[in-house]
Amino acid sequence: MSLTADDAVSMEVVASYPSIEPRLLTELAEREDLAAYLATGGYAAVDDADRLLDDVLQAGVRGRGGAAFPISQKIATVRANGSPVVVANGEEGEPASVKDRWLLRHRPHLVLDGLRLAGTMTGSDTLHLYVSDPTSALSVELALDELAGSGVWDARVTVTVVEPSYVAGEETAAVQALNGGPALPTDKPPRPFEEGVGGRPTMVSNVETLANLPVVQRLGPSLYREVGTDTSPGTFLLTLTGCRSAGLYEVPFGETLRSVLSWLGEDVGSVGGFLMGGYFSGVVGPQALDVPLDYDAMKAAASGLGCGAVSVISSTLCPVAVSAAVMAYFARENAGQCGSCFNGTAAMSAVLGALGDHRAQESDVERLRHWSTFLRGRGACGTLDGATNVAASLLREFPDLVSAHLDDGCSTCAAVADRLSDPPFAVALPTAS
Repeated sequence: MSLTADDAVSMEVVASYPSIEPRLLTELAEREDLAAYLATGGYAAVDDADRLLDDVLQAGVRGRGGAAFPISQKIATVRANGSPVVVANGEEGEPASVKDRWLLRHRPHLVLDGLRLAGTMTGSDTLHLYVSDPTSALSVELALDELAGSGVWDARVTVTVVEPSYVAGEETAAVQALNGGPALPTDKPPRPFEEGVGGRPTMVSNVETLANLPVVQRLGPSLYREVGTDTSPGTFLLTLTGCRSAGLYEVPFGETLRSVLSWLGEDVGSVGGFLMGGYFSGVVGPQALDVPLDYDAMKAAASGLGCGAVSVISSTLCPVAVSAAVMAYFARENAGQCGSCFNGTAAMSAVLGALGDHRAQESDVERLRHWSTFLRGRGACGTLDGATNVAASLLREFPDLVSAHLDDGCSTCAAVADRLSDPPFAVALPTAS
């Protein structure tokens, strides 16, 4: 039995890890206005754009949207290509993540300041904010109104609102939407940094990534690196679901899920696994409790931190059921424009659905195993890769559970198990008053 999308978990809890001074979150319950943001040192003058870019390089800021690409390389590349465009991507299509919407609703000036700095470093005079959440768009528009005539920054930012979907946040989908088309991914090449909005080189960057740029400007690279790891410096926003302490947390890179859950008072002994990186990185077993939360350590563990969304799979929830629910979402929400993805997600969903219902046979599992590798890398965007990650990780991490489902002997499913929302582990921000 599934819950409805209206039963998405509301992110009421927002907090920072106790060992750090918060950088991205704020104790303010409401939206931070211009005066409050200026009091933090925001919108500081840029005396030397090249020096600032070098500081960003030395700080090692990596993208928080999923790919973890160094933002300094993005900036340098589009600047070298001439006449660039910068897009702040706040279209948070990942149902298990809420960080971007929180930043846009509560700290719009931090995001706009990051967009300003990215524009300064790239030499761009064409700045866009791309979102699907109307409340986020309104928050940013209010911030732009505050800036108008303030003498702080003559902001010229175009705000574009699209319908939400899983694929709308993909960078080529953002470019196509800003060019007047549908918010759907396009074939590559060209990549946006080669030819994007208006045919110009375009840097599309996640809003959390951009929000780190004012932090680097304020702290400098050395202080920025005082938390985090060598390869993943700083902090990240963790959207945590599937447990009593579901919430949005600012956490230093390098901490473990064991340390985070223990801090929150959760019983780590009841953890049966995790759904990592939102829906993209698939499922992992409880051994992930002790893997450092940084991009390289998670990759070495055959998983990924992705957008920073982590869902706890309790011992009363079957990972097969979780994987089937996520795959059903992919089958329903893919763009429908690439045959390999449209047909591949449907086929894998059918097998996982049958496996979850104890109707699958060994031959079905073997087909799933084949598709989980054969379909990887196909399609215009990463949706099919996410789907193959889900299938491959389930087969790798939980082979005994898969066998139990073939034998109709899953003890978790036989008991009264936790129920999944549809989509699974969906989160939402409290309704604005």
